[in-house]
Amino acid sequence: MGYRRDLALLRGGSTATRLLPIRLLGRLAHRVGRLIAPRLGGTAALERNLRVVGTNDPAKAARRGIGGYASYWVDTLRLPSLPDRVTDRRFSFIGYHHILDVQRAGKTPIMVLPHLGSWEWAAAWLGRIGDQKVVAVVERLEPEQVFEWFEQTRESYGVEVVPLGTDAMRRLVAIATDRSAIICLVADRDIAGNGQTVSFFGQEASLPGGPALLSLRTGSPLLPVAIYDTGSTRECVVCPPLWPERQGKLRDDVARMTQDVARALEPLIAAAPDQWHVLSDIWPAEAS
Repeated sequence: MGYRRDLALLRGGSTATRLLPIRLLGRLAHRVGRLIAPRLGGTAALERNLRVVGTNDPAKAARRGIGGYASYWVDTLRLPSLPDRVTDRRFSFIGYHHILDVQRAGKTPIMVLPHLGSWEWAAAWLGRIGDQKVVAVVERLEPEQVFEWFEQTRESYGVEVVPLGTDAMRRLVAIATDRSAIICLVADRDIAGNGQTVSFFGQEASLPGGPALLSLRTGSPLLPVAIYDTGSTRECVVCPPLWPERQGKLRDDVARMTQDVARALEPLIAAAPDQWHVLSDIWPAEAS
């Protein structure tokens, strides 16, 4: 069956990543990703996205983005067996005090981030080194056995997985009452197709309204975050919190706050566009 083949590949890949140093694995994955990029269906969409962002050479940046995406997969497969001292040594934070400030204020940080670099590394550091309770909403994969494998992999380095779906908001609202938790939400792609229309890099795009809704319902702020691959390390940049404020109707406040998220993500992506790897169109093809 297909899922057995997929599971065998994932397990085999996880075992194979233990045979080489993590730095060398990252380099190899990046090189392989750039080589196979022209044959991947998502590369053309990434190139169109990067054209809107404004890179000098969108085609080259897209190939590098696919290379970064390959490195992300290596990190995902390798992190469960990576010693804590290596996880700590190869990771750094800028702005970590923003997370602590929110927690000291008695609220749960809601981290909103783009598909950039390796957020898995940040999650592993927070869960294993920072002694934080990390909760992440992820897209449910098919078949179920593959999704369960990823769930178990992430749980091995301290991440509680909440599948994207109709029950996700209820669960997150409950989790936000736990002051020891950190919630992580990828916010630059409208997977469900029911997001908010915002201005994103000067053009209309649909971004998920869930982060803003969760913030407004719970009083917990959104912290824009990006994780960059610096070659020798992964570096997480945490921006100042966006505190929720009710100004009118809930739907209007959600729209306003989602626009604030879009505005905050723009400089984080623009700082390293060739590490961004959204493999589906953010903007209508004719706009890009």
